[in-house]
Parts: sequence; structure tokens; C-alpha cells
Amino acid sequence: MTASVNGLRPECTNGIFCHPTQGQKGAVYAALYLIALGTGGIKPCVSSFGADQFDESDPREKKSKSSFFNWFYFSINIGALIAASVLVYIQTNVGWGWGFGIPAVCMAIAVVFFFWGTPLYRNQRPAGSSLTRIAQVLVASVRKWQVHVPEDISLLHELTDKESAIVGSRKMEHSNQFKFLDKACMETETDKTVGLINPWRLCTVTQVEELKSIVRLLPLWAGGIIFSTVYGQMSTMFVLQGNTLDPHIGPHFKIPAASLSIFDTLSVIVWVPFYDRILVPLVRRITGRERGFTQLTRMGIGLVISIFAMVAAGLLEVARLHIIHRDNLYDSRDYIPMSIFWQVPQYFLVGAAEVFTFIGQLEFFYDQAPDAMRSMCSALSLTTVSLGMYLSSLLVTIVTNITARNGKLGWIPDNLNRGHLDYFFWLLAIMSFVNFLLYLLIAKWYNYKKTTDDLEETKSGDAYEKH
Repeated sequence: MTASVNGLRPECTNGIFCHPTQGQKGAVYAALYLIALGTGGIKPCVSSFGADQFDESDPREKKSKSSFFNWFYFSINIGALIAASVLVYIQTNVGWGWGFGIPAVCMAIAVVFFFWGTPLYRNQRPAGSSLTRIAQVLVASVRKWQVHVPEDISLLHELTDKESAIVGSRKMEHSNQFKFLDKACMETETDKTVGLINPWRLCTVTQVEELKSIVRLLPLWAGGIIFSTVYGQMSTMFVLQGNTLDPHIGPHFKIPAASLSIFDTLSVIVWVPFYDRILVPLVRRITGRERGFTQLTRMGIGLVISIFAMVAAGLLEVARLHIIHRDNLYDSRDYIPMSIFWQVPQYFLVGAAEVFTFIGQLEFFYDQAPDAMRSMCSALSLTTVSLGMYLSSLLVTIVTNITARNGKLGWIPDNLNRGHLDYFFWLLAIMSFVNFLLYLLIAKWYNYKKTTDDLEETKSGDAYEKH
């Protein structure tokens, strides 16, 4: 509407300089925030809801679920490819009204199809507020801070029924980490005399293990922020670097620097089928694991690839500055005699890193989240992207303030030909390397979630092997 309705479209001089009113600005910002709100509702829920359609008790469906996240991310990038090519062409050559109108109609059709499939979906039973259950464990633990937790875990409070007290959630096995929280499931004389169980004083083992699972995920979540900072360079520093390079394809056609992110999308589209159909079966023969790699190993591989992406960007910048120095192009406003397509390797490496880390993170946070907190944990994993973007902006501000002191131009001046963007890429490579080392320590410390169903499966497997 802001691109089509006359009252919402600003008046422009020469089609370039526009003069929007406050109301028109408000309409644009309202549209942008609606996109953010919609994305926040869709992204963490659609991946969890899609994975919920697979029955974990069925071996064939359980195996298919491990591929779901790969093809889910693949479909997202197919959409991104269409947006970066077809829609950009329509917006540039036909008009913004059509450019926004077509995806609006497509989204409306998608919503109709989504509701049309309602009778087919498997729905998890709602378990109430996960934040309330977390608060109850914390309050109960603090209330009983003087209570001693025995070595015998059978003394901890848990329902004797097969089902958990939390609707739609399997019982979870007790873990020895964060023992202070176990105080919340210690039944005292006061709890016995009161009669009805007060969840703000006494929690079940499963409820306490829910919170422990979230706490275990937090260090891995924090490690994803640095990776997202590297990912964010595609829309910032990679574009600034590309703006100085020769964008020509033949004598008449030029590719904008911002459009080069299409190679990241193509990289994901190439890597997902290769990973799912070739690499996983190959690694499965070696490791004997159903998924090939463990989820932590998969994410770690992506972190390593992200280091090489920054190294590739840094090496390209060194080569670019060498040409500038050789030909004395410091103040030239023309393109550097170096093709923009030398940026393709760094985009391709970022795409490969996404397939390992971002998809692995989606699967890991879903798999390791308590049954009744899967959407919340998926949302938690996605916040690393936004926080990574904020960290990238913060780094640029800090680097500029430090390196531009005493009249110096700094690493990232307006004229990049006189700057040292390569230093910024080296900084990110070093930060990514340190982040990977910390990740190795966290991965070694991490304990995978165990439910009573997992324990029963293990016992059944052991009995079968003995037989």
C-alpha cells in the first residue's frame, strides 16, 4: 500500500529526492515492524511444528525427521533466491507496487493452504507457560537454599505415573549438573503437612530438568552470536568491499554488489542436497550414527568454515589494496581493476557454514529442548541472528572510535581505498577462532538430554543384544 496508494506515497523530485510526510514515514515503519512481528511468529514455530509431524516412536519417521531441518532450510533459500532475482527485477523494472504485491498475494495463498491442512496436522498438547515453570523452580530453589540434597536421587520428588506432571512432556532423567536447582524437588516436612502440592515450593524432577536443559543450551546459544556476526558481513562489509570492485559482466551488464549475496543462497541450495544425500550416508558408514555427525560436531564444522570465510575476505582485501598501491588509485572514484566475482568464494563459504551451523543449531535446539519448550528454544536459537547483527554494528563503532583517533582515517573510512578493511576481517577471523576454542570446551562439558523413553529404548536394545 505504501508503494501503490497515492496518499501513502511521498512526492518525489526527478524520481530520486522524495519528501515523505510523518504519516507516510509511519506507514513504512509500521509495515517493517509488521514483517518483524510476523517473522518472529512464523520462524521459531514453523520449524518446530514441522518436526512435530514426525513420530519419534516410528523408526522410519524418526529417520526422516533428521532430514526435515535440512529441506526446511533449503526451501527458505529457494524463496530467498526468487526474492533476490525475480522480485528484484520486478521492483526495479516494473514497480514497487508489483514487487510488494506479488509476495503479498503469495503469502495470502500460503495462509489458505496452511489452514486447509489443519485436519492433517499432529498437534502437541499445550503445556501452559514455560516461563512460569522456570520461575517456579527458581523460587522453590531459593526458598530451600538451606536444604541438603541427598545422593540418593530416588528421594527427589517425581510423579509415580508414567506420564509427566507437565502436559505433553515426557519424563526426564535426573542429571548431576546444577545441583542447587535440585533443592526445588526436595520434599520437606512443610510440604508434607500442607497437603496439596504448591508448585512454587515443590517441583518435580522433570520440571527442574527442564530448566537445567535451558541453562545447558545458553553457552552454545552465546557461541552462535559470533557466528551470526560473521554471517552479517554479507549485508555490510562485503557490500562495501564489492562497491569498489569492477561489477561488469560483458560491456553492458553490471551486477550490484548487494546482489552478490545470491551466491550465498546458491551455496546453501547446493550444499543441502550434498550434505543430506551424499555426506551423511558416507559419514554414517564410518561413525555408525544415524545422523552421521553428532549435532555438536556439525555445528563445530560450520564454525571452522566461518573462520575460512573471513580469511578469504581478508585475503581479497589484501589483494585489492595491493592493486590500489601499485596503480596509485587511492583517490580514484572508478572501480578497481579487479572483478567483483573474486568475492564469490567468501559468499560460498558463508553459505556452507550456514548449512552446518544454522541448520544444525535449529535441529539441536529442537532436539535438546524439553518437549513443552521446543518453540521457545527454537526462538532462542534464532535470536542469535539479530544479536549477531547488533554485535557487528557495535564492533564497527568500537573499531572506528579506536582506530580513527588523533586525526587518523581508521580501518573503515568513507574512502575504503585509504583504509584497512582487511584488519577488520582478520579481527573477525580471530574472534571466530577463539569462539571455536570456547565451543570445544562447552561441547565437551555438555550433557545430552535424556528422557525415560530414551532409557527404556537403551534397556530394550541391551536386552536384545544379550538375547
